[in-house]
Amino acid sequence: MTLTLPTPASPLRIGTRGSPLALAQAYETLQRLGDAFNLPHEAFEIVVIKTTGDNRAMIDADRPLKEIGNKGLFTKEIEEAMLTGDIDIAVHSTKDMPVEQPEGLVLDTFLPREDVRDAFISPSLNSIHDLPPGAVVGTSSLRRRAQMLNRRPDLKVVEFRGNVQTRLKKLADGVADCTFLAMAGLRRLEMKDVPATAISPDDMLPAIAQGTIGIERRSNDSRAAEMLEAIHHTETAHRLAAERSLLAGLDGSCETPIAGLAEIRNGQLHLRGEVLRPDGSEAISEIATGPADDGAELGREMAELLLKQAGPGFFDWRS
Repeated sequence: MTLTLPTPASPLRIGTRGSPLALAQAYETLQRLGDAFNLPHEAFEIVVIKTTGDNRAMIDADRPLKEIGNKGLFTKEIEEAMLTGDIDIAVHSTKDMPVEQPEGLVLDTFLPREDVRDAFISPSLNSIHDLPPGAVVGTSSLRRRAQMLNRRPDLKVVEFRGNVQTRLKKLADGVADCTFLAMAGLRRLEMKDVPATAISPDDMLPAIAQGTIGIERRSNDSRAAEMLEAIHHTETAHRLAAERSLLAGLDGSCETPIAGLAEIRNGQLHLRGEVLRPDGSEAISEIATGPADDGAELGREMAELLLKQAGPGFFDWRS
């Protein structure tokens, strides 16, 4: 069957959140599809959709994500638009994606992975190792909160949300001594002037799927499937199969501090996983290695090991 490509008169509609990073990721997807099929930008339409997680009042009030919702916080409205046919594909930060998609949707396309590391952001300090005793750390991530308190129980952690500019202003106003962002986001937005230092995964294991763009489509849309196959990055998919399988086995959500990273070296997949008590009082980690094609099974096995070690009540919230 001949592939019917989009045209300026009948464009492929790409759904996305409206943040600068989300738009950058949507335009990267547009550019890759345009290059793959020699199509002009006018053959695509970027459709901005506001999600629950984009509620400005909640962001300004530094409402914890766990109070707003968890799975689907940044995806629900976008997926609804795809199911109703208002958009054709959706571009997501994969780390925001639940491990299961609504019936009728699939997430099976991933672009080449960017920098996986977290970024330490501070106008006056260069590293997490420079934080003085009792320093104030600003983050809305339960993972980063738990990791910092596990390494440094003396630190004070405050809720900290907003875009890059908002966070930098809060730092300048003395709300916190530092905060964290993803290096991938800073690189995609070309924010070279942000006082950022990359944190080694040995010091702070990143979030599952950090640094990856995932593209969702309707399961019965053969045109979207064929077009997306042209820009799909197989190595990233292998890595995410392991990480998202680990997350699924742990039943991870925005309320559980979980970290994981899969890397492929010499044809072998190396997976690291970590679970932490929300108050940082305990951390459990595992390492596994196997063939790249077995990533999903490695992730499942690691989840079982971590859960067995953690025992019941490990993720109970204690502020």
